[in-house]
Formats: sequence, C-alpha cells, structure tokens
Amino acid sequence: MLQVNEYFEGQVKSIALNNSDGPLTMGVMSVGEYEFSTSKDEEMTVVSGALQVLLPGDPALRTFHKGQSFNVPAGSVFQVKVEEESAYLCRYSD
Repeated sequence: MLQVNEYFEGQVKSIALNNSDGPLTMGVMSVGEYEFSTSKDEEMTVVSGALQVLLPGDPALRTFHKGQSFNVPAGSVFQVKVEEESAYLCRYSD
C-alpha cells in the first residue's frame, strides 16, 4: 500500500512504499529551508535538482546534485536548503 506524506504546509511531499528493495520514499521539495529528523538510517539520492544539506557533525552545508547520495544516521536531525524544486529517493534501513 502506498502512503502519501506532506510536510511543511505542502512544500515537501513524498510517497512511501515497501517492496523488494525495502522501505523507500520518493519525494519532491519546493524552494525553502527545512529541518528533518530520522528514526532509521537513511540514504538519500538526489533524483533531480540539488539539495544543500547540513549533516550532523558537519560544519557547513554541502551541495548534492542529481545522482549524488548522502547518508543520515538514525536518531539525528539534519537541515536541507533547496534553491530550485528538486526530487529525491530515500532508502531506509534498521
């Protein structure tokens, strides 16, 4: 069953699924700045556009472009800055 999620007054939207690749979300982000928290380890891949990300322990934002990935540990908080509408794929693991 697909689950549709909406955050930040509709500025971030995702569709969650669980298939042979495990739990995933595919989503889009409008221009803006966002803070997310994690309950599981996440691997995020930029599908279109770019995300500027402040990961736990990093001193500054890093930019990830289409095709690039980054990892976020479970139980952490990270910030994302989006300067153009962008899409992502997020894979979750325990």
